[in-house]
Amino acid sequence: MARRMILAALALLAAGCGTPSFLVTPVSHTHKLQEHRLTRGSRDKVAIIEVEGMLINARTGGFMQPTENKLSLFTEQLNRAAADENVKAVVLRVNSPGGTVTTSDTMYEMLRRFKEKTKKPVVASFQEVAASGAYYLSCAADRIVAHPTSVVGSIGVIFNTMEFSGAMSKLGVRAESIKSGPLKDMGSPFHALTSEERAVMQAMVDEYYNRFVSVVRTNRPTAADKVKMTTATDGRVFSGIQAQELGLVDETGMLPDAIKIARKLAKSPDATVVMYKRPFGFKGSIYANGPTPERSPNVMQLEIPGANSMLPTGFYYMWQP
Repeated sequence: MARRMILAALALLAAGCGTPSFLVTPVSHTHKLQEHRLTRGSRDKVAIIEVEGMLINARTGGFMQPTENKLSLFTEQLNRAAADENVKAVVLRVNSPGGTVTTSDTMYEMLRRFKEKTKKPVVASFQEVAASGAYYLSCAADRIVAHPTSVVGSIGVIFNTMEFSGAMSKLGVRAESIKSGPLKDMGSPFHALTSEERAVMQAMVDEYYNRFVSVVRTNRPTAADKVKMTTATDGRVFSGIQAQELGLVDETGMLPDAIKIARKLAKSPDATVVMYKRPFGFKGSIYANGPTPERSPNVMQLEIPGANSMLPTGFYYMWQP
């Protein structure tokens, strides 16, 4: 039998059916963002900047996939739009469930400073999801346009942890920490939270939540109505239409509507629409070298774009149903 299989393999090789081979073709390599023209118009430009997937200061991707740091890319795109005098306005194309507290806050501050420095208007256009940290940073925009069916809101903070001590005791396994202080390992999955640990973590969650609410109060008209403000900031999500009724967005519409508003704010009705893309390779800003945390989410696996995968421990402005 073995002899027959060997003879069959040799016959296939003789017929030209060998092992698969790969053809590697050299291509031009560049690290720089390239501008791509989406419409034709005047010399003035409206730049679309993407805010998509998990907002985290770390490279995402995997084998045979491009790796990119969302914070680094956002920084580069804003800098490119700021340096180009022909860019008269920016449209954020938002499709994200949010991300870490710090990355969301950093992107918000960058956008706020971009507007302050350049005086260029910014319009946020919500796609499927613009929740939590993605909504947080969008508050820095001059106008927010949501699709009627967009998922908007989830204003709040979450810190997830797991606890395995019960299961471990059944297996006869016990974890011990040699620590410098009683709270050094708070949040560890190897023991239940003590009342003191819970109080410390809750205080941090409350601080980050108050910061989020302050951003909404500062930038959105819903702050004038206490009832609407209370409803808008209790952590739930809303449709685009409901978000408009609460004042979380200015109007409902599609991406072309947001571009039209940006052109109007820029006083350039025929402005060309452009995007920035990195064709090959990777070179980022000062944020480019953030390490990839363990169990980091693959953005390609997020559902529209959700966050069902395991996340690194931390505080998140994120919608995670």
